[in-house]
Amino acid sequence: MEDWKKQMQNMVDSLDHLKQYINVTPDEEEAINTLNTKWGTTPHMASLMDKDDPNCPIRMQAIPSLKETENKYGLDNYLVWKENRDTEEKRPDCIARQYVDRIAFTVTDICANYCRHCFRKELVVDRNLELRFDLEEGINWIREHEEIRDVLVTGGDPLLLSDDRIEFLLKSLRSIEHVEMIRFGSRVPIAMPQRITPELVEILGGDHDVPVWLNTQCNHPKELTPRTRKAVYDLVTCGVNVGNQMVLLKGINDDLETFRHLHQKLLQYRIRPYYVFYCEPAPGIDHFRTPIEKGAELIRDGLRGHTTGLAQPMYVCATNIGKIPLMPDYYCVDKNDKEYTFRNHRGQTTTMPVIAE
Repeated sequence: MEDWKKQMQNMVDSLDHLKQYINVTPDEEEAINTLNTKWGTTPHMASLMDKDDPNCPIRMQAIPSLKETENKYGLDNYLVWKENRDTEEKRPDCIARQYVDRIAFTVTDICANYCRHCFRKELVVDRNLELRFDLEEGINWIREHEEIRDVLVTGGDPLLLSDDRIEFLLKSLRSIEHVEMIRFGSRVPIAMPQRITPELVEILGGDHDVPVWLNTQCNHPKELTPRTRKAVYDLVTCGVNVGNQMVLLKGINDDLETFRHLHQKLLQYRIRPYYVFYCEPAPGIDHFRTPIEKGAELIRDGLRGHTTGLAQPMYVCATNIGKIPLMPDYYCVDKNDKEYTFRNHRGQTTTMPVIAE
C-alpha cells in the first residue's frame, strides 16, 4: 500500500482490524475496550508486529495497555507544566516556549502512530487538553517576535498536513527575516514512510537560506525497514538532514544489545542519532519508565568505545526549564594542581596536564 493517504484511510484502529495482523491477548482486548483513549497505527507499522508476542516492541508502543491506568509518578496537567502554558506571557495555543530564541509550533494533534508513551498524551492520545491549531495566528506571533530564530514544527505529526499547507507554512516562515532554521519533528519516516513522496520532497528540499531539518523517532531496530531507508535517502538527497530522537523505554530498548544495534543501524539508514530522551513523567506511562541513570549507563557501556562516535546521541531529560543533559560523567575521575586523570570504557587510565589560565 504505497499511497500514504490509503495508509491513513486504513488506519489499524479497531479490534477487528488489529486481529488481521496479530493474535490479540485478553489484556490487550480489555484495554482497547475499556480505556477512553485514542489509539491506532498504520498498516505499515502493524505489519511489523510479532503475531504471537505481546512483548513485541511495536505492539507495546501502539496498543493500549491496562498499565496505563496506573499513575504513581505521572504529573497531572503535565503538558501545561512542561510547555510553560500557565505563564503570564500571552501566546497562541499553538506556540510552546522554553527558550528565548526558539519555539515549538504545534500544528496538529493527528498522528500516524499514537505512541502509548507520548509525552503529549493529554493532547494527542487522551484528549484531556484541547488546543487551537491556527497556522496563521502562530506565524503572525513568530513574525512579531524578532528574537525567534529557530522554529520547531511539531504535533501530532506535522507531515500529516496536506502538501499545500506544508508549502504555505514553509514559505511563510521563510519570509520572516529573523527565522534562520526550521525543524520538523515527525515520525512518518518510521511509521508511514510512504508519506515521503516526490511532491513532498520537492516542497521540503532545495538550497534555501533557511534550511529544513527533520528529526524522527525510532525506538527499536525492528522499526527500520527498506521503505524507511528509501524515504530517508530521498530526504537527505534533497537537502533535508535527518536525525533521531529515541525515547528510553523499559522493555523495549533498555538493554545493551538492542540499544547498540539501534544506533548502529540508524547510521546505516543515514539517520544521525541526536537525542536519547528519558521517558517523561506524563500521566499513565509509568510502566515505560526506567531509572534515570539507565540511559547514561547504556551510552557508557553500549556505545562509548564500542562503536563510532557518530552513533552516540546526547542523553537528556526534557523539563519545564528546558533539556537537562544526563550524560555519563565517569571519564574525568580525578584532578589536582598538575594533571587530570581520565578513565576510558575499558577502565584504563591516563593523565593530561592542567593548563594554567
